[in-house]
Amino acid sequence: MNNFLIENYHTLLNEIQKVAEKSGRDLNSIKLVAVSKNFPSDNIKTLYEEGHKDFGENKAQELREKYEDLKNLDIVWHFIGRIQTNKIKYIVPIAEYIHSVWRMKEIEEIQKKAEEINKTQKVLLEINISGEQSKAGLIPSEVEAFLQDATSFKNIKIIGLMTMAPYTDNVEVIRNVFRSLRELRGNLNKKYPSIKELSMGMTNDYKIAIEEGATLLRIGTRIFGNRYLPE
Repeated sequence: MNNFLIENYHTLLNEIQKVAEKSGRDLNSIKLVAVSKNFPSDNIKTLYEEGHKDFGENKAQELREKYEDLKNLDIVWHFIGRIQTNKIKYIVPIAEYIHSVWRMKEIEEIQKKAEEINKTQKVLLEINISGEQSKAGLIPSEVEAFLQDATSFKNIKIIGLMTMAPYTDNVEVIRNVFRSLRELRGNLNKKYPSIKELSMGMTNDYKIAIEEGATLLRIGTRIFGNRYLPE
């Protein structure tokens, strides 16, 4: 299993480098978040020993368990899943980045916990670019008003935007979603200069995401293999 993981990881890094070079991107402006949900802490440790530090989890309980297992390692944790407000108190002490914020009650709870532990929490706003009913996130026209309120919370720093493309083989549909997020960031950045990051691109579409300016890639299956546990 370890060799499989290590081989997958280095192959992926090479692919990211190739796409970045072809797109005229600086490789240092792209961070890979290895999405380790449903995989054991040992897998994370294997990648950590290969020099990888950024890992993404989508459930608060699993994040806490893995943090406890690996707390002697200087891992950078990313929370990327749907947020239950009653679990925010567990996420904030551990996660350097929370990628999936889109409701004001989440902002309020993050502020409460971050203030309590004297932390500035880095947050990305989840944007529903595609307008799919099944997807969470702010619609683009809501973002500016949301930011006006959210940026007043002193223990929260909104550093970027996140989105998920539709599950489709249509490259142009995917590309338009990623491009729209980049354009939205460009418009917001004039007024909110801290909004720099673009968290977009997963196993199926990360190459398009790199071409369209992604700075944080959330990739799991391409590294760890298929998940056999319930999502």
